[in-house]
Amino acid sequence: MSQHAIFWPILAHVVLVYAMYVLIGLRRKKAVQTGSARVSQFRENREEPPESLFVRNNLANQFELPVLFHSGCLALFVLEGAVPVAIWLAWVFVLSRYAHAYVHVTSNRIRYRQPLFVLGFLALGAMWVILALKLWNAG
Repeated sequence: MSQHAIFWPILAHVVLVYAMYVLIGLRRKKAVQTGSARVSQFRENREEPPESLFVRNNLANQFELPVLFHSGCLALFVLEGAVPVAIWLAWVFVLSRYAHAYVHVTSNRIRYRQPLFVLGFLALGAMWVILALKLWNAG
């Protein structure tokens, strides 16, 4: 497996982020059309209508833990540490983000969301352990 394969999970996460932007736009547009929100509400984003609140929260979530994912993937690539297990863990992280996002923007049930978050959290932690071992062995 090529080191470059680490970029596919990164691209898959980018697709998820773009999908969340499209979804929030659609839900906000619908909220304005149905009268449950005004366009002016989105200027300072203080009041999010219920229709798009979960999407906004999920979108913010895509820029929290995933920052460590993207930087970790890049560091693994640069240090030639994108071994098959690291790539597999990257896919686990991204797929857990997709499942987490789905639950977040639909039922938003913590009972289902939390295990998906923990799965991604642990996969990402394991990726950073691989990176640390690569650094340890290099120096």
